[in-house]
Amino acid sequence: MNNPLINYLLHLADTTLILSHRNSEWCGHGPILEQDIALTNISLDLLGQARLFYQYAAQLINESKKAEGVKAPSPQGERVGDEVNEDTLAYLRTERQFKNLLLAEQPNSDWGQTILRQYLYSQFQQLLFQQLQHHNDEHIAAIATKSLKETNYHVRWSSEWVIRLGDGTAESKQRMLHAINELWCYTGEMFIAADYELHLNIDFNDINNRWTEKVNTVFAEAALILPSGGGGAVFMQTGGKTGTHTEHLGYILADLQYLQRAYPNSQW
Repeated sequence: MNNPLINYLLHLADTTLILSHRNSEWCGHGPILEQDIALTNISLDLLGQARLFYQYAAQLINESKKAEGVKAPSPQGERVGDEVNEDTLAYLRTERQFKNLLLAEQPNSDWGQTILRQYLYSQFQQLLFQQLQHHNDEHIAAIATKSLKETNYHVRWSSEWVIRLGDGTAESKQRMLHAINELWCYTGEMFIAADYELHLNIDFNDINNRWTEKVNTVFAEAALILPSGGGGAVFMQTGGKTGTHTEHLGYILADLQYLQRAYPNSQW
């Protein structure tokens, strides 16, 4: 499927699905019951966003197949003659077909790394949705507008934790510095447009500049320093948007997709 809009919808859906799954691994294991519940709710928000993007992508894929009279299977997770839906897109595609950001699939490690991963992505997502709510595709604009309300909370919650941990004890600060070293190299991919994003009227330069400014503000309050002073010396890992992933995604999908693959077409 070479439709740029469909590929972009899959990118958005895949990223939120994988990050949702990562966060859900904390359910019942959070350091404080209230924050365990908060992160679980964020997981559900991200899962809901993924569903909306998958549903729209499935609609466009089915319309395209019908219009073109496609008889052969396409690389979107469906069998010959089947209509695509949100479940087939989530459960029947392989890791090379997933287009999520590499940042989303990184391990939880400890609470600090989970918090930082969520903040870095939520801050990007907030700025992205602020643009997409004015997109000329009314469906994307509606999803962005609805999701922005949730994302505003995600930014506030995660940034407060970054500040609390960064400007906390010696141990919490050290853990945050370690998290920065582990995750920073995956942030550049957010602002590098894949081929399918080139003609969607997304100003990644503006998002990058505003994201950097906001992250710098939070890090300054947390007494944290960006790698190399926030310059371009850190090599940025890319490939997730086009299906080249770290070893972590395969393990996530093995867990996420197990039931559907073990019992195909089950309904309950």
